[in-house]
Amino acid sequence: MSVMQRYQHRDLVGLRVGRVNLGINTSFIVYRLGDTIIDSGPSNQWKYVKPFIESRPLEQLLLTHHHEDHSGNAGAIHQLTGIQPNAPALTIDILKRGFKIPPMQRFIWGRCGLADAQPLSDDIRIGTEKTKALFTPGHAKDMTCYLMEDRGWLFSADLYIANYLKLLRSDESIPLLLDSIRFTLSHDFDTILCPHRGIVENGQQKLGEKYDYLTNLAEQAQTLNAQGLGLKEMTTRLLGKEGAMGVLSRYNFSKRNLVASCLDVDLKQHQV
Repeated sequence: MSVMQRYQHRDLVGLRVGRVNLGINTSFIVYRLGDTIIDSGPSNQWKYVKPFIESRPLEQLLLTHHHEDHSGNAGAIHQLTGIQPNAPALTIDILKRGFKIPPMQRFIWGRCGLADAQPLSDDIRIGTEKTKALFTPGHAKDMTCYLMEDRGWLFSADLYIANYLKLLRSDESIPLLLDSIRFTLSHDFDTILCPHRGIVENGQQKLGEKYDYLTNLAEQAQTLNAQGLGLKEMTTRLLGKEGAMGVLSRYNFSKRNLVASCLDVDLKQHQV
């Protein structure tokens, strides 16, 4: 499918790439702001990402987490430009040793690319602008968003993606994700720069809507669970029958994972 779309938002540019076009979860936007790239894109799209990297001088590559769509080209960019990626501490270790990718994800994104990353600076800047790293696990144990407070911009990794989740990976945690969303909402920002959804205005409101949706879903799931319903029946009532993605991924990415994780939410910690 190759290049799907190019973005221009003020001085930010973006390139959406993807092997297939089966919704926003199957394509990826590599963002560039000045001389900084935020996330490297998937390895199977390198031939399209490479000219984007080469189009302007590069001084910094920031990674949000280790997942193959975000880090797949980090090693190739380092080899091409000499710019060593900067990443959260947990990400550095994962990218050194590599990680397993389920078949469906490998088909969509390609293989993980090993990379030698270095720790994030205590004084992160994009250009001359101060940038804050926000540790936001839940989707991934190492996920980190980047907040440019003066602009009100949040490079959101996979914290947002959509207001209403319907599927969840088996290694994701809704309790942790809710904590991370609440933490992020305690900061000031207006624009979300999502590598899947794109540029999202009214970002505080949109992320808050996702938080409300997940806490409400958790309450409903726990109510049905207390009534003695099994996971399959709860899932069908709340989200409908499993679709093709759930079946093809062998339920690694499925509706039932989302409902099961909602059962672990401590509702006392969240206002519903």
